[in-house]
Amino acid sequence: MPITIDLDIGGTYTDCYLVSDGQVVIKKVPTTHFNLSVGFMQCIEEAASAMDISLPELLDKTDVIRYSTTIGTNTLIERSGPKLGLITTMGHEDTIYIGRLRQWADGLSLNEIKNRAKQRKPEPLIPRDMTVGVRERVDCFGNVTVPLKREDVMEKVQQLVDRGAQGFVISLIYAVLNPVHERMIRDIIEEEYPDIYLGKMPIFLSSDVYPRLGEYPRTMTTIINAYTHRKMAENLAALGDELRDNNYRRPLIIMHNTGGCAKVSRTAAVNTHNAGPVAGVIGSAYLGRLYGENLIVTDMGGTSFDLATIVEGRPQVYDFIPVIDRWRTAIHAIETKSIGAGGGSIAWVDPALGRLQVGPRSSGSMPGPAAYDLGGKEPTVTDADVVLGYLDPGYYLGGKIHLNKEKAERAIREKIAVPLNMELEEAAVAVKRLVDANMGQEIFKEVVLKGHDPRKFVMFAYGGAGATHCCGYDEYVKASKIVTFPYSSVFCAFGASTADIVHTYTSARRIVLHDYFSGKYTDDYRHFIDAVREMQVLAAKDMADEGFEVERMIYTLDLEMKYGTQVYTTLVRSPRRHLQDESDVKAICDAFTMEYSRRYSSAAAYPQGGIEITSLILTAVCPVDHMPLEEYRPQGWDPAAALKGRRAAYWPESGGLRETPIFDRGLLRCGNVVEGPAIIESPETTIVMPAGRRYTVDRWLNGVIELM
Repeated sequence: MPITIDLDIGGTYTDCYLVSDGQVVIKKVPTTHFNLSVGFMQCIEEAASAMDISLPELLDKTDVIRYSTTIGTNTLIERSGPKLGLITTMGHEDTIYIGRLRQWADGLSLNEIKNRAKQRKPEPLIPRDMTVGVRERVDCFGNVTVPLKREDVMEKVQQLVDRGAQGFVISLIYAVLNPVHERMIRDIIEEEYPDIYLGKMPIFLSSDVYPRLGEYPRTMTTIINAYTHRKMAENLAALGDELRDNNYRRPLIIMHNTGGCAKVSRTAAVNTHNAGPVAGVIGSAYLGRLYGENLIVTDMGGTSFDLATIVEGRPQVYDFIPVIDRWRTAIHAIETKSIGAGGGSIAWVDPALGRLQVGPRSSGSMPGPAAYDLGGKEPTVTDADVVLGYLDPGYYLGGKIHLNKEKAERAIREKIAVPLNMELEEAAVAVKRLVDANMGQEIFKEVVLKGHDPRKFVMFAYGGAGATHCCGYDEYVKASKIVTFPYSSVFCAFGASTADIVHTYTSARRIVLHDYFSGKYTDDYRHFIDAVREMQVLAAKDMADEGFEVERMIYTLDLEMKYGTQVYTTLVRSPRRHLQDESDVKAICDAFTMEYSRRYSSAAAYPQGGIEITSLILTAVCPVDHMPLEEYRPQGWDPAAALKGRRAAYWPESGGLRETPIFDRGLLRCGNVVEGPAIIESPETTIVMPAGRRYTVDRWLNGVIELM
C-alpha cells in the first residue's frame, strides 16, 4: 500500500497517524498555537525519523496527506478575520443584529447560561456600519418584484470600500430561490474592482455558500465562511509551499465536518469547523461494524470532551440549527457535542459557593498542567491523575514528557485540598469524580433525550485521557461494554484515514408531497427530479475535476421535511432518489412520519396536516481504499508476560492507596484478560481499570472493558 499521513490538530496536541505497507507510525507533538504549521511539520518530521528516513524522502513517497485543521476555529476565537462588508436587501440591514430570540445563549455552556445577568449578545463579526441595503426584491416564489439598479449597487459598494471593506458578503431575501440579483451584484463589483487591481476583494454569495431557506442562519453561514476564508487560504497556501519544498507533489486533502474530505481547492472554510472530532466519529463508524450498529462515541483529550452517537451504523447529523462559536448556521454537518472537560481542564474552588468546579478553562499545552513543569500553577485533571498514581511520571507519552509529581501535589493541595479542608488524595479523587460526572451526565442526556437506552449502546473511548476516565464516566451511562484502541490518543487522525471523498449539495425547493386540503399525493414530480438531477450533474463535474472516478460515486439523498404550517423541519433520509409514481411519494411521506414519530412520539405525528419538503441535500461519496483490519488468533488469557511491575494507586472503593499491577499494553496479546484493579500503560494512553471491571484484548487487538 502507498504511504498515507493523517494529521489532526487539537487544543493540546497535534497528532499524526502514518500508514506504510500496513505498518502504523503514531506521533504526538504539542500544538504550536502561534503557528499551527510548525507543529504540523514537526509531527511529520518525527514520523520520518521513526521510519529512519529524511522528511523529503518520506514526502516523496507519500500518496496522500489528510489534515483536520483548526485555523478557521482559531480565527473565530481570536476575532482575527478581515473587515467585511455585508450587502443585503433594503429594510433587512438589522436582521443579523436582531438575531434570533435565543441568540444571547447560543454557544454558551450551561453554567454561563445560568449566569444570565452577565450574558450579552456576541459582538457581530461585521459591524453595523459595514452593512448596507440595496433596493431589490425577490418574492417567496422566486419572482423578481423589484428590479436591481446598477447605480444603487455602485453607490453602496463604494460606501463599504471607503469604510475599509476587505471582502463582501452578499445575502439577499429569497436568493436561494432565485440568485439573479446576488450574481448581478457580484458581477458589478468584479467589473469595478477587477483582478488587475491590488484592491481586488473576495465576494461570497449566500446562494452559493449555503442555499437553504432561513435568512439569519444562511447569512451567518456565509459570514463565517467569509470571515475565516482569508486566514485559512493564506495558511494552507504557505503549508502547501512548505510541503512542496520537501518533495510532496500531491494535493493536500482537508477533512470536512460533513464526514468526508476533499482537496483544498474544493473546500469551503466553514466546512472545516469541528472537522477533527467529526473525523473521530467517521473512524468510529468504520470500526463500529465490528461491535454493533449503535455506538456512543467519546473523545477526552487535553482541552475538551467530545461525544456523538451512531445509530443503526449511521453518524447523526444536526437535526436542528448547528451553532458555530456564537452563531446559528445552516451547515449540513455530523453532530458532535463538546464540553470543557479534558486532561488539561483546570480544577478550582468557586469562592462564592465554596464548591469545587472543573473546567471549562484549560491549561492547554503551554504552560499545561502543573505536572508539566512549564510554569503552570493551576491544578488540572492530569495533576489529579498523577497524585492518585494512575499516571507514571516517568512514562508519560512513553517517557517523552517527564511529569513533576511534587508540583502536581502542591497545586492540588494549595488550590483544592486546603480551601476545602480535605486530604491530598481526597481532593484529587474529588476532582476526578467531578470531571467524570460532568462527562457521564452529558452522555446520558445526549442519548436519552434522543429517545435511546444507553445500556443498549457500545461505548468507544478514545483521546489521550479517554481510556483513563472511561470507567468513571460510564458509571452514569452503563453502556453494554467499552472499547479502547491501541491508537486511542490519535484516534481522530486515524478516523481521517477512513474518510472517503465527500461533497454535499443543497437545493432549496418547496415541494408539497401531500396536500392538506385535497388529502391527495402530488402528481407533479418535476421540481424534485430537476433538483436531484442538477445536484448530481454538479457532483459528477466536481469529482471529475478533482481527478476521482465518477463511476465509483455513491449518492444519498436527505430531505428537510415538515407538516403543513410547521416552522421547523425534520431531516429524513429519503428512501427514493427518483419519483415515478404515487408509491414513491408515499414512501417518502411514510419515512418522514416514521422518523417524526420516533423523535416526538406517534401521538405528535399529523400527516393529515399535509407534508412538504423545504430542502433537498444530496451527498456524493467517492470511496477510497483503506487499510484492511488485521485479525489475530487468541494466545491465551494469561497476561503475565505483559506485567511491568506494581505501584501504589488510590482506589476510592478500597479506601486508600493499594499496590496495583501495571501492564504494558504493547505486550498484551489477543485473548489476554486483565481484571481490575489494574493499570495498563502504553506510550499513547493509560487505561485505568477499577475493581469489578475486566479488560479483554479482542482479535483486532482492541481492548474491551466489561463488568465482571
